[in-house]
Amino acid sequence: MTPEDIALVRSSFAQLHRRKIETACLFYERLFTDRSETRALFKPDIETQAARLMDMLTVALAMLNDPAGLELLLRRLGERHQSYGVRPEHYAAVRAALLWTLETSLGPAFTAQTRVAWIKVYDQMAAIMLAAQDDRRSA
Repeated sequence: MTPEDIALVRSSFAQLHRRKIETACLFYERLFTDRSETRALFKPDIETQAARLMDMLTVALAMLNDPAGLELLLRRLGERHQSYGVRPEHYAAVRAALLWTLETSLGPAFTAQTRVAWIKVYDQMAAIMLAAQDDRRSA
């Protein structure tokens, strides 16, 4: 992931700030439509979860220039997600729902270059979280 990728991801995410809960709810609606079994992983109050998601993304994106800190954060998050019942195949569904949500929410501002940057960032984050889950299963 390049400094340009980081800048694109951060600037596109910043555009969602005023509509962050609405955007996160849109994300969950898409995820639950695509993978209905994931709905059971969350409490009924999806707006609280939406706020948590956006807060975690804010922290993670702020840490993109601190790989060691970001890895520690994501490993812990991956372990927690495993304890909630998140399975490895859910990460692909989350990726698809995230990209759809960004495209829907940002419209023309979600350029091909911005999409590629988000894919790089998400794939790196997901790989760290999945590695933590694998390590936990192996222990």
